[in-house]
Amino acid sequence: MEIHVLKAQGLSERQIARQLGISRNTVARNLDAPQAPKYKMREPRATKLEPFKAYFEKRIAQARPDWIPAPAMLRELRAQGYTGQIRQLQDFMRSRKPIPKDDPVVRFETAPGQQMQCDFVVFRRGRAPLYAFTAILDDIGYVQHDRDEMEVLFTLLAERYERKSVVITTNLVFSEWDPFYAGAYAYGKSGKQTTIVNGRAHKSYKHRKPFEEWDVLLKEHHEGYIDWAEFERNQKLLAANAYGKAGDVKSGRGGRALLAGLLGCARCGRRLSVAYIGRTPQPVYRCYRFDLPPKCMSFGGSRIDAAIARELMRVVEPMAIEAALQAEQMYMDTLSEQRRIIELELQQAQYEATLAERRYAACDPDNRLIAAQLEKNWEAALRRAHTCQARLEEARTPAAATSAPDFTKLAEDLDAAWNAPGATMRTRQQLVRALIVDIVADVDETAREVILTIHWQGGQHSQLRIRKPKTGEHGCSTSDEALAVIRSMATRWSDQDIAASLNRMGIRTGQGKTWTAHRVNSVRRVRDIHAYKSAEKDGDWLTMSEAATVLGVTNHVIRRLIKDRILPAEQVMPDAPWQIRASDLHTEAVGAALTTRKRRPCRNDIEGQLPMFIEDSQGGAQ
Repeated sequence: MEIHVLKAQGLSERQIARQLGISRNTVARNLDAPQAPKYKMREPRATKLEPFKAYFEKRIAQARPDWIPAPAMLRELRAQGYTGQIRQLQDFMRSRKPIPKDDPVVRFETAPGQQMQCDFVVFRRGRAPLYAFTAILDDIGYVQHDRDEMEVLFTLLAERYERKSVVITTNLVFSEWDPFYAGAYAYGKSGKQTTIVNGRAHKSYKHRKPFEEWDVLLKEHHEGYIDWAEFERNQKLLAANAYGKAGDVKSGRGGRALLAGLLGCARCGRRLSVAYIGRTPQPVYRCYRFDLPPKCMSFGGSRIDAAIARELMRVVEPMAIEAALQAEQMYMDTLSEQRRIIELELQQAQYEATLAERRYAACDPDNRLIAAQLEKNWEAALRRAHTCQARLEEARTPAAATSAPDFTKLAEDLDAAWNAPGATMRTRQQLVRALIVDIVADVDETAREVILTIHWQGGQHSQLRIRKPKTGEHGCSTSDEALAVIRSMATRWSDQDIAASLNRMGIRTGQGKTWTAHRVNSVRRVRDIHAYKSAEKDGDWLTMSEAATVLGVTNHVIRRLIKDRILPAEQVMPDAPWQIRASDLHTEAVGAALTTRKRRPCRNDIEGQLPMFIEDSQGGAQ
C-alpha cells in the first residue's frame, strides 16, 4: 500500500526503492499486481523436543507444586534419546512455568500510637546496594500525643543522627510546622491572593502568612512539647537552613566542610555551596546555582579550612589563658563550696545528735520501749555526725594521688584538642560558629589568592589571603620545613641520618607518614638536592659513633662530654646528629675528663664508721 501511495505522489520506481530500502524488482512486482499481496503465517516446524513433550508434561505434573530445573530435565531427556540443546528446552519450560501469585495484602487499623507503617526498600541493586528502612507517621499532625510518646520519636532521631543516613519528608516545609507543638492555638495561618492572568482575575489559596498576620493566635492554650520562645527560635533557624540567602547561616550539621553555610560571596552576596569531587571526595566551595547566572567563583576547601582553624587558634589563645585562670578559680571556689556544704551538714548532724541525747536523758527509765527507740535515734544521729566529720576531713586533706588539674597548660593544648580523633566535624563547626558571625570570600585571579574577610563576634574584622594552588599542584607535597632540614643536612649526613632527624623533630611527609632513607632520597632527586658523600668530610668531622671509636669509649660518654661542654660539637639544627672535629678529641680537657671517669667510684672515709670487712695481708677478707 505504501508503494502505491508513493507512486501516486509522482515518485519513480528507483526513488521509491531507495526511500523504502527495497529492490526495484519488488517495487515493479507490487505495482503490476492487481492487489496488494497477502502473507500467511509460516507454520511452525517440528523441533527435536516434539517427541518428548508428552514425557515432559507427565514429569511436570508429578513434581507439582515443585518445579524441575532445566539441567535435571535435560539429563532425563538425554536418557530418553533427546539430542537437542538446553536453550530449546529452557524456552519451552519457560512457557509452561506457572506464574506465582502474590500473597494477599492484609490491612488493618489500630488506635493512634500503637502502630507505625514501615517498609524495607531497595533503591539500588548490584555491587553496592542501597537499602532504606522507611517509617510513615501519618497521624503526627492530627492527633495529640503525650510527652512520653513524642520522646520515643525524638530519641530515635537523636540515636540515628550522625550514625546512619536519616531522611525526613513532610507534606509541609519545616518552617510551616503547626504551632500546636508549642502549646498554641492558631487560626487563619494562610490566605488567598488575587493576580491578573491574561486580563482575568485569578485567585490562589493556602498562601502562608507571617505570625503577625494570623487571624487568631492563643499562646499557652494547652500543654506543649516546647515553649513559644523555643518554637520561634526553631522557626528562624529552619528558615535560615532552608535558603542560602545573604545574612542567613546554616547550623553546623557535620560533613567534611568546616565552613559549610558560613561563606558568602563578595560579588553577588549569595551563600557558597559545597560540592565534593575526586576519587576520595574533597570539599569545594563554589558560588553556583542551577537556576541563576554562571558561578562567580570556586576554590578548594582543604586549605581554606586549615587557614581558618589556624586563625581561630591564634585568636583564641590569649582568651584561653584568661579562661584557664578563671577555670582554676572556679575549681577552687567549687572545692570551697563543697567544704562549706559539708560543714553545714556536720553542724546539722551535731545538733540532731545533741537533741537526741537530751531527749534520751529526759525519758523515764522505766518506760523501756520509748527509751530503746530514743537510744536508737541517738545512735543514728551520732553515726551521721561521724560520717559528716570524716567527709569534712577528707575534703580538707585531699588524697596525694588525686592531683588538682593543671589549667595553666590549657592554652597550649588547644591545637591538640582541635585535632583530637574524638572531635567530630560537627563539634568544630559549632565552635567556629560560636566565634565567627560570617565570612565573605573573594578570589583575586591576578595574584591567585582567596581573600577571606572574617566577621568575628563582637564586631571585629580581620582578613586572610590564602594562595590558590597551581594547576596540578596537590596537597600532599613536602613541607618547606622538611625541605629546609634536608637541604641543610644533605651535604654532611646520609639519608638515614636525615630521616632519623626528621622523625625526632616530629616532621612528617606530605602524606603524613614517617621518614625513611628511601623517601628522603626520593625528595632529593625530585628537588635536585645533592646527596651525601663521605669523601667530602676528609676526616675533619666525625660523628658521635666515630668519635667514640677513636677514643675507645661508648656513645654515652661522648654525649656526656658534649653536655658538660668539655667536648665542642655542632648541630646543623636541633635534634640533628652531632658533628665533632677530630682535633678536639685530643685536647687536655677531654683527656683529663676521660682519665677521671675511668677511675673507680669515689669512696669517702667517715670518722667513727667501722669497716664491714677487714683486709689481711694476702688481700682476703676475714
